[in-house]
Amino acid sequence: MNRVHIKTYGCQMNERDSDAVAAMLRARGYRIVADENECDILLLNTCSVRDAAEQKAIGKAGYLQRRKKKQPDFVLGILGCMAQNRGASLLDQLPDVDLIIGTQKFHQVPGYLDNLRAAREAGLPVGASIVDIGEEAGSQNTIKDHLLPEANTSGGAANGEGGGGEGDVESERQVSAFVSIQQGCNMDCAFCIVPKTRGDERSRPMDDIVAECRMLAARGVREITLLGQIVTSYGRRDYVHTGGVTPFVQLLERVHAIDGIERIRFTSPHPRGFKDDLVAAYGRLPKLCGYVHLPMQSGSNRILRAMNRPYTRERYREIVEALRAVEPGMYFSTDVIVGFPGETEEDFEQTRELFEACDFDMAYVFKYSIRTGTPAADMGDQVADEVKERRNQVLLDVLERNSLRRTQRLIGAVEEVLVEGRDKSGARFTGRTRGNRVCVFDADPRLVGELVPLRIERASVSTLYGELVLAGVG
Repeated sequence: MNRVHIKTYGCQMNERDSDAVAAMLRARGYRIVADENECDILLLNTCSVRDAAEQKAIGKAGYLQRRKKKQPDFVLGILGCMAQNRGASLLDQLPDVDLIIGTQKFHQVPGYLDNLRAAREAGLPVGASIVDIGEEAGSQNTIKDHLLPEANTSGGAANGEGGGGEGDVESERQVSAFVSIQQGCNMDCAFCIVPKTRGDERSRPMDDIVAECRMLAARGVREITLLGQIVTSYGRRDYVHTGGVTPFVQLLERVHAIDGIERIRFTSPHPRGFKDDLVAAYGRLPKLCGYVHLPMQSGSNRILRAMNRPYTRERYREIVEALRAVEPGMYFSTDVIVGFPGETEEDFEQTRELFEACDFDMAYVFKYSIRTGTPAADMGDQVADEVKERRNQVLLDVLERNSLRRTQRLIGAVEEVLVEGRDKSGARFTGRTRGNRVCVFDADPRLVGELVPLRIERASVSTLYGELVLAGVG
């Protein structure tokens, strides 16, 4: 009874949390398996950003409860944001769930599972479900373990919903890694439940983060993505600004100095964090990739104020232009919410105009959904669903045109690509450009982990196809 499957919903933070839980469990003697039908323990790491995400996880858990009727020893757990948001009330809908573990208690999962296993193996009756959603000082420092790539040969790591699928267990070198540097959020955006599910801002010690990155580099990792709810707020209460350089940029400088790390990315920032020092870093830190995820949310100053977003459309445009001045080939992605309470046609037109002017390469466009417990949930003048749907489609159409035009410009160009491994078909290889564009190409397995020049021959909206230009390779 030691085979664990972790199913992950939501963002890269959730993927990183699942990876850390998997590593801690494996160190305790558990096996991480890729097939949920082959596990004894199934953990759902959940998302609460939208109600649909919670309902999807609840539906999955309800389906899995049936399995407990046939397998009384089967263990079902709910972790993460939905567990934090709903707590013990989940048991009203899901009475057979064994574990409900919040976002500050991921490191407690191995101990709780050990206790459940011991009781079952001893034939003892199992008591009430375990619910632990309490705050814990220093919990941000526990997300530091990584599942070794060779673990995949015995059944795979935690899998992300909508990510790389559930069956890819080929043992390949790990060439990129997420590193959690900060958790929680103090921004209090009117639409967002993250401060409730993740708590206040808490940053990890800079020395610990740098040591983790060095360890990953020693394993062969070439690309690091620094993660946080508001990653640009890193260390603002813990470290002093030195010569006008913020703690976050100081951290970028230290990671940049690590031998073996060739690329640095980060997500998710806040426009407020793009001070002069961060903009300038793109011109003086060559390992910092020319790709920025810059959440816009709305292009209307009136709606931005209602959202409690502390910037204007004019300031947002200034940031985009400043970054492109430092790096003309900068790639941008963003988040936009349509149909926020009170959004008029004029407000939406301002959003559409700014969205088009910024020429985004990729975007997450969301139709506003009520999240109980947020200020926006109690606002009047809610926008009709059909209006949200229409506005959503308008932005998606703009994005498709922009993105296709941007990718087609690359046809004939040679781009630096980090070879990550085989694509989903298993027949070809995949990697990303510095601008975070996915590429598919033929290669030799020995090139996994290498930075290679790729001539782009064909382009779709989101994917580039090309041929290596190294002599004798292909």
